[in-house]
Amino acid sequence: MSSTESSGRTADKSPREQVDRPLVGLRWHRLEEPLGFIKVLQWLFAIFAFGSCGSYSGETGATVRCNNEAKDVSSILVSFGYPFRLNRVQYEMPLCDDDSTSKTLHLMGDFSAPAEFFVTLGIFSFFYTMAALVLYLRFHKLYTENKRFPLVDFCVTVSFTFFWLVAAAAWGKGLTDIKGATRPSSLTAAMSVCHGEEAVCSAGATPSMGLVNISVLFGFINFFLWAGNCWFVFKETPWHGQSQDQGQGPSQESATEQGAVEKQ
Repeated sequence: MSSTESSGRTADKSPREQVDRPLVGLRWHRLEEPLGFIKVLQWLFAIFAFGSCGSYSGETGATVRCNNEAKDVSSILVSFGYPFRLNRVQYEMPLCDDDSTSKTLHLMGDFSAPAEFFVTLGIFSFFYTMAALVLYLRFHKLYTENKRFPLVDFCVTVSFTFFWLVAAAAWGKGLTDIKGATRPSSLTAAMSVCHGEEAVCSAGATPSMGLVNISVLFGFINFFLWAGNCWFVFKETPWHGQSQDQGQGPSQESATEQGAVEKQ
């Protein structure tokens, strides 16, 4: 009975030990250091950035009331979202003529380039920070002994800092243009039926841009996080040690010269 119970206990513990074994070597106290803590923030805000931009969808609309009593009031509702290729979004413009009913129109503009660049950069930042955290927590000795890893980390960090600045600024400009192209007033201005006296057009649903506004904010937060992390990564590189040695060298030489003068 005892051998059976012991074998059963070992069988129960083995799957749990297999799950916990990869987590044993992780040094979680590294997250309390600036280098590890900022990488966690970079990982989180990268998710917030590409998630808030890539998941957005909104609606804009207008109403057209023909002066012709034979036709009712027509409501136009246009849905759009990421990647914001508005020139591919169709909607039907009602016509007040007796011969025809509607005409197909498109929204104006293609803003997919800044939106896709912003989301792609967020995804790459997510995967890089996750890999860097695994290296920093699990293989920290390799990270400190092999000087190539801090150098690569520093170069990549500087690159991501520059790209986040460009992506956040470009996406902010693109979002401003998207707001202008999706306003109900822009919708009515593009419909020829609203320019004559045969119909009366009014604004309909106004798109809510709160989520994409936050995505721009997340973009600039990512820029500041990566820019601030440059200093902490730089301290791990050999360049930081060389600069300290060069700064201490002249002071030591002057001290020895002063000592020699005093002896004379």
